[in-house]
Amino acid sequence: MAATKINEMLGSKSLFSNTHFLSHSNPSWKSWERRAVQVRKVVAVPMVTKLNELDSVRSIPKTPTQSTLSGQVTVGYDVKEKMKELMVQWWDSSKAAIDARRGVSLQLVSSDVDPRTGKPMVSKEAIIEWSRDLNITGDKFITHNVQFLVDTNFGEPGAVLVTNKDQKELFLKSVTIEDSLRFDCESWVQPEKLLSKKRIFFCNKAFLPSETPVGLKELRKRELRELRGNGDGVRVSSDRIYDYDVYNDLGHPDKGTKFARPVLGGERRPYPRRCRTGRPSTNSDPKSEAPADESMPMYVPRDEAFGDVKRQTVDAGSWKAMVNNFFPFLKHSTEGEAVSSFADINNLYKHCRNQSHLKFDPPNIVSRDASCCLRDDEFGRLTLAGMNPVSIERLEAFPPVSKLETSVYGPQESAFREEHIISQLDGMSVQQAIENKKLFILDYHDAYLPFLNSINAHPDRKAYATRTIFFLTHLGTLKPIAIELSLPPMNPYMQTKRVITPPVDATTCWQWQLAKAHVCSNDSGAHELIQHWLRTHACMEPFIIAARRNLSAMHPIHKLLHPHMRYTLDINARARELLISADGIIESLFSTKESSMEITSFAYRNWRFDMESLPADLIRRGIAEPDPTEPHGIKLLIQDYPYANDGLLIWSAIERLVKDYVNFYYPDSIRIRSDLELNAWYYESINVGHADLRHETWWPKLSTPEDLVSILTTLIWISSAEHAALNFGQYHYGAYVPVRPSYMRRLVPDEEDPDYPSFVSDPEGYFLSSLPSLKDMTVLMSVLDILSTHSADEEYLGDQKELSTWKGNPEITEAFNRFSMEMREIEKEVEKRNSDPKLRNRCGAGVSPYQLLVPSSEPGVSCRGVPNSISI
Repeated sequence: MAATKINEMLGSKSLFSNTHFLSHSNPSWKSWERRAVQVRKVVAVPMVTKLNELDSVRSIPKTPTQSTLSGQVTVGYDVKEKMKELMVQWWDSSKAAIDARRGVSLQLVSSDVDPRTGKPMVSKEAIIEWSRDLNITGDKFITHNVQFLVDTNFGEPGAVLVTNKDQKELFLKSVTIEDSLRFDCESWVQPEKLLSKKRIFFCNKAFLPSETPVGLKELRKRELRELRGNGDGVRVSSDRIYDYDVYNDLGHPDKGTKFARPVLGGERRPYPRRCRTGRPSTNSDPKSEAPADESMPMYVPRDEAFGDVKRQTVDAGSWKAMVNNFFPFLKHSTEGEAVSSFADINNLYKHCRNQSHLKFDPPNIVSRDASCCLRDDEFGRLTLAGMNPVSIERLEAFPPVSKLETSVYGPQESAFREEHIISQLDGMSVQQAIENKKLFILDYHDAYLPFLNSINAHPDRKAYATRTIFFLTHLGTLKPIAIELSLPPMNPYMQTKRVITPPVDATTCWQWQLAKAHVCSNDSGAHELIQHWLRTHACMEPFIIAARRNLSAMHPIHKLLHPHMRYTLDINARARELLISADGIIESLFSTKESSMEITSFAYRNWRFDMESLPADLIRRGIAEPDPTEPHGIKLLIQDYPYANDGLLIWSAIERLVKDYVNFYYPDSIRIRSDLELNAWYYESINVGHADLRHETWWPKLSTPEDLVSILTTLIWISSAEHAALNFGQYHYGAYVPVRPSYMRRLVPDEEDPDYPSFVSDPEGYFLSSLPSLKDMTVLMSVLDILSTHSADEEYLGDQKELSTWKGNPEITEAFNRFSMEMREIEKEVEKRNSDPKLRNRCGAGVSPYQLLVPSSEPGVSCRGVPNSISI
């Protein structure tokens, strides 16, 4: 009744006559329309004879009466820069006259069309002039009042067209109409001289493609066309163009063959695709892209770049790293200097609160346990509740067998024998222990063996391909019982595989410690390169690029995924430039050297998206079994597995939220199959973004709402909780190098080794000389500190920042409120678990509580907190 009355008062077809809007309309907007009709001032205007062209949209007055809509426009400024400009204006009146015309132009676009012309209606141009409207304050964001002149039959605004008439880009935060209808823009708008086309921003309401208001259909298509670009040209920092490319920018062949790196992406070296930058090729290799430099910086689509707070946090971390590295090495300036004592390492840390800022904060593992080497029980615990809790698997066959080609890498059989472990199995045979699901393994044999010749050719790098077997004790802890150390086959008379077992005397004690250090070195590289970089950062990027190219900002799935894509393309671009590039941080600080990225390509062959959900991953690794009677549908075989225990709480909460969300927009499979944008996104993610694996049969289908729930839950899980578990513990779990070296410099000696006598005479000295140099230790600690830091603008899982997006949909708002409350309950549950003395892997004397999956955190290195996205 009210809607009918409004239609009569407006004298035209209203949006409320559309059945879609009847089901999804915003009650507050209805009340605004009722209120606005009463207060609008009617003015007489002459008939306009010339049409005002707006790209493909025309403003065509159809009646001599018009009305005003009040709005507020919030813009972000660099206050210092604006102050400089105004100072110039005050001294130069002629320039002030010119600048009076500078500002931003806005026009509203109706969601409806004029019934006589079939074209969307557009408001008169409203201009905010900086020289007239800008009040210099300390605020980063300033709100301007604006009046839009529209025809009285304008209907509900659905989009705003923006032109930046200033000389510099501006950050448009939001536009609000009549205190009711909101456009959350959150985007940089380039000057008109750089981008002549008007920027398009849609209101916060979500629409499936088939339900797009008629006045917005062409704008929706145009926006996506502009985001895709044409695949040509060099991208510059002001662009908002998303396209794909292979990883051909990691090497620097013009500096010499030593710095050349193979292209990743293609049949020979499969890899996910990255965001295209379009820089020219190098002089030495036409297949390699030239590195970024000052004249051609690393490209990131403008809206994906770090904000000021995030950038300042990273820059502050870099400054701290420089200070921490420079001063300690005024006296330790030799590149390869070995550690002479554990005291040298301990002196790198602060030992009281007021000590010099030139020292590091003690990581949890040091502050709680100052022992010099890794204890067996801690070794087992950290595989379940440490920096890399996703590599442990159940041992299902003994001895384990390699999958590598025998003719190249030697016999596939392991060197493990029953006599190596039988005494550690609490009276069971090996077969009984396997049947009772008591044996577990960290297996890095196949991941490292093909690259060991390259690694060990370096005088300061020595590595094995390791396997470690653990026994599950009656206390629920893992006990390491044997370590296999493998080298590539050199000749038939040389031992290439040996097994180290728990010590029986002083000599075997130090051999055991060295073997564990080599395992941890393998684990450090596998964690950083495969589990962390490949599985989260690299494999998520194609889904993000495809989403920006194919899902309109109006699309409900784009709105759901948007918080989980924040900053990922920027941090990945920085990684390509500084971390994973030739002679970059990873190659400098880890054992894998120039083989680092080829190792990730080798691992990508076995990556499967359908195994990336938490339940599927746990089942694949043999850590869990399907069980519909359990709360999460699976039964953990290691009951006290902190990563899995806490992760399943978050996984299930994400799944419930996604299910409520998807079922609201997609009540049946017909809606899924008819959504062209959704299907284009998923198709392109697979066939272009993951092109080298596109023919694999394991890719999940997208045919039903249940399929979509599974896909989206997995993507959100990877972007938030999985990445958090793998990233934010890096400093506290990895910054005490003796227990987790990033590389080793010496192999484990045996009686035939020429170094064996020196090892026997000074085993501690041999161990210390096997560790990274003191300089590399401090560089590593600095990098881990930066990577583990939460910025002050971090957005955490369960935050309600985005709720305004669904203001008109109480069902969706309620689903997000429930999710937020679940995150708070999960925090309480984790705190309760960390205080339970029966849970030995997270509670006990000197045991660090497992907090990596606690959803919230303060800024800094807290070893907790689950951000929405992969942002560091």
